[in-house]
Amino acid sequence: MWIDIGINSTHAPLATAFPEVLMRARAAEVRAGLLTGTSLASAEAALAQASAAGQGFGATVGVHPHDAAGAPEELAAPLRRLAAHPAACAIGETGLDFNRDYSPRPVQERVFQIQLALAEETGLPLFLHERDAAERFQGCFAPFEGKVSGVLHCFTGDPSMLAWGLAQDLYFGVTGWVCDERRGMALREALLRIPDDRLLLETDAPFLIPRTLRPRPRHNEPAFLPVVAETVATLRGVPLPSLAAQCAANTVRLFGNRLRAAPEERQAPQEG
Repeated sequence: MWIDIGINSTHAPLATAFPEVLMRARAAEVRAGLLTGTSLASAEAALAQASAAGQGFGATVGVHPHDAAGAPEELAAPLRRLAAHPAACAIGETGLDFNRDYSPRPVQERVFQIQLALAEETGLPLFLHERDAAERFQGCFAPFEGKVSGVLHCFTGDPSMLAWGLAQDLYFGVTGWVCDERRGMALREALLRIPDDRLLLETDAPFLIPRTLRPRPRHNEPAFLPVVAETVATLRGVPLPSLAAQCAANTVRLFGNRLRAAPEERQAPQEG
């Protein structure tokens, strides 16, 4: 049984056919997942999807750095309201992205700091995004060291961020990036240094299609998480069932019992 900790379920094309997406995921033994909110509106939508999906599915509530420029000045109150929802399992997706700079950097930092404070206030873990912004990211995080937990989502293997994340007792989300032998070498090397109890698996669907997946689909889905898992298990030299059990335990430890998959329904034997 697998848990996908990164599903962009409010993005097209997943949003328009999410019940079918869940059916395909469950058929592939992906029976739990975390739906990613990236703005106030998408977080509300992700909470509704998670509520409809039931036990095993939760959502993050937050504002992505790309969406920071569109966030209201008074952001803490609406985020606090969303964070009180029974399906809310994390604050985020939040952080800094100085690669694309879709939002001004000072605005990104202000919105990130609001969410760091909310994570400390609520006790919810953080769903963290960092791209080309390690120094400022770590600087914003510094006042909250030892006060918050979380996962470096879509970790790509940067050695300095690995060392820093380990020092903060953070978790690391590994995606299909690890399946790409061309640009995923840093992640493949870092994977061997991530402790067993800090490893999480995610698809980042509908993005980051595993390069090893054949035939290649038009978009990624939670059903393809086992493809990522196979590469991770091979590189770490562990059996797939052991990896599944470890990652499931890590996920529930970080995000809570909401992401514990519901027991499988078994059909009663027919009387003969």
